Amino acid sequence: MQNKNTLKGLLAVSAVAAMFTAVGVHAQTAAVSQTPSQTGTSSTPGKQNTSGKTTREGTIDNTNSTGMENRANQTGAAGMTGHGAAGMLGQSSTSSSMGASGAGQAAAGAPASGAKLSASDEKAVKDMAMADMAEVETGKLALSKSQNADVKAFAQQMVDDHGQALSKVQALAQARGVTLPTELDAKHKAMSAKLEKLSGDAFDKAYMAGAGVKDHKDTKAKLTSDAKKIKDPDVKALADQHMPVVEQHLKSAQQMHMAKSGTTSGK
Repeated sequence: MQNKNTLKGLLAVSAVAAMFTAVGVHAQTAAVSQTPSQTGTSSTPGKQNTSGKTTREGTIDNTNSTGMENRANQTGAAGMTGHGAAGMLGQSSTSSSMGASGAGQAAAGAPASGAKLSASDEKAVKDMAMADMAEVETGKLALSKSQNADVKAFAQQMVDDHGQALSKVQALAQARGVTLPTELDAKHKAMSAKLEKLSGDAFDKAYMAGAGVKDHKDTKAKLTSDAKKIKDPDVKALADQHMPVVEQHLKSAQQMHMAKSGTTSGK
């Protein structure tokens, strides 16, 4: 009887020991499962788990945060690129529109091509062209033949001023389809032929009296007469630009002709 009781006691002790052993194994297994996974993770503290393995909390994390960040960056970059391209295209379209508008405004300010001038307006344009051509021609002749410093200075001014004026007349004539004379008329050809034969004091006197005084008086008279009949605003503006230049040249020529009397003193 006593032996049976002893055997029961030993069996009870063995059962308790086995139970504690099982509890210890379970606890160890749980501890192991709570240890952070080392596969594919960084040893750096605070680094996110990007492997999709068991996390520190013991749950399965199938989200690759690095991949999400990369995708987010790519999406953002694509969005910015698309927005930038659209913005640049929009600006280009706007610039093109502005350029086209500016070109239209520039064209509007230019003489209307193809708009035929009246007979009186066409005559005024041709008169201005002939006057400018004659002054440039005789001015170049004086620069090559005269020995008088004042006469040469006046001749240079004629070449410069009337050369610029002639360019404006030619531009207007081209826009309006007006055919300008390509050579001097009979009166100016005769004057040039006469000057060609002279030299020294005789040349200076004839040049200042003819091309200087007489030609500018005639040009002023024609401009005044033509202005009364001009209808086209562009032709009128061109005539208005000519008048003060012609008047200034006439005044200078008259003063030189009276003071120098065509001498070649060079003073």
